[in-house]
Amino acid sequence: MPKPAALLLHAPIELAGDWGHMLLRSVSQVLERMRQACLADVRLISDRQPDRLRVDEHGSGRPAIWLHPDGTTLAWIMVGIGDRDWSKLAYQFGHELGHVTANSWQPDAKPAPPCQWLEEAMVEAFSLRGLGRLAKGWKENPPFAGDNAFGDAIAEYRQNIIRGYTALADSQGLTGNAAAWFAGHRSEIEKPGLNPFAQAMSVTILAEYDRAPDCVEALGALNRWPGRTGIPIDEYLKRWKGSCVELRASPQLPVRLGELLRIA
Repeated sequence: MPKPAALLLHAPIELAGDWGHMLLRSVSQVLERMRQACLADVRLISDRQPDRLRVDEHGSGRPAIWLHPDGTTLAWIMVGIGDRDWSKLAYQFGHELGHVTANSWQPDAKPAPPCQWLEEAMVEAFSLRGLGRLAKGWKENPPFAGDNAFGDAIAEYRQNIIRGYTALADSQGLTGNAAAWFAGHRSEIEKPGLNPFAQAMSVTILAEYDRAPDCVEALGALNRWPGRTGIPIDEYLKRWKGSCVELRASPQLPVRLGELLRIA
């Protein structure tokens, strides 16, 4: 069996669901490119990585992780895209791959408040980070011959998302004062899912990923404790930092988030 650091980066990706007229080989190429863009330069430190990935196309509906209690070590990702919408496929897959990186793929990984919003913000930033690398790699060396220009389309797709989230951050008062933003909107922020406040926070976290690339590895130390995201944020950050120490990962991401939100 490969070492844990190799599992998520190299685990076989199988396809399920209805991919319509899309060539499965092309789908696999896009997924593999996005996985490499998201993970190739990240130290994978989790001791709970799957040894297989399944990507299931549902044609519509929100992307998700299917929490299947069958005893396997398969991470099951569901996406919903249009025909050959490679940007959307990469984006949705990147977000769900972020959840898998954060150990949210096993049967006990049911999302729960009050801290699910923070995981959503972190994996959304993880996907946006990956899209930036995918766009650059696609333009330099496209998976499909002569398709270099599509790298610009991916970059624009990404920028449109960031532009929308930045506008949200400005309207919510997040820009420049995360602690006041959190204190003033906490009841709304702590609603589960990728809510508008989690979307806004993802831009702040993306900036942290860009500023200190090593901090991304801390995602692999998430959710390794009872209660997972269903505990208060001060305890959540404390347990996360302890998990980083246990796995010998950099704790700078939970430390920095605690500083930004002024969580002791």
